[in-house]
Amino acid sequence: MSTERIATVGRRKRAVARIRMIDGKGSLVVNEKTIEQPDPKILQPLELAGLVGKVDITVKVIGGGIIGQIGAISHGIARAIIVLKPESRKVLKQAGLLTRDPREKERKKPGLKKARRAPQWAKR
Repeated sequence: MSTERIATVGRRKRAVARIRMIDGKGSLVVNEKTIEQPDPKILQPLELAGLVGKVDITVKVIGGGIIGQIGAISHGIARAIIVLKPESRKVLKQAGLLTRDPREKERKKPGLKKARRAPQWAKR
């Protein structure tokens, strides 16, 4: 492996994760906090590519909730692995890790209580 830094972006819902990947011992730092026991979904792209314990990953993630942020980190790591090991693209694609989940909350419309919920209608 080369000693270059790989920078990618992963997204899910409203969450955006900026990923920095470099050769190392397998540390994971999210928003300047070292994560000892990361979520299995975060490690899934590394396991499929065989890079667990071989790269250091630094993440800055903003927006969304916890599940959205985990999905964004996983998406960004998968995209970084493609830059590092292009031959692992097929495996990651089959696992669905390269697809950006576009579902976002629909905006509230004027005159409605929520995005589609209208006020209760009274006949009299």
